[in-house]
Amino acid sequence: MSENKNDVEQNLIDAGCDKEFIAKFMSLPETQNSKRLSMLAVHRKDLLDGIHTGERKVYCLDYLVNKLKKDK
Repeated sequence: MSENKNDVEQNLIDAGCDKEFIAKFMSLPETQNSKRLSMLAVHRKDLLDGIHTGERKVYCLDYLVNKLKKDK
């Protein structure tokens, strides 16, 4: 990995990775970049799932707000 180790760790923190994830990721040697990529892909999917869950909740609220406005 050509980036500075501290930069990589800070990027993982900024991406919302927990300490356990970061420790496991950082302990993998550069020869296991496919494993690192797999870990990042799973974390990315988890983040997107959270966004989609929140989006569905917003749609539910929007529906209720619109229904209440129409019932006025």
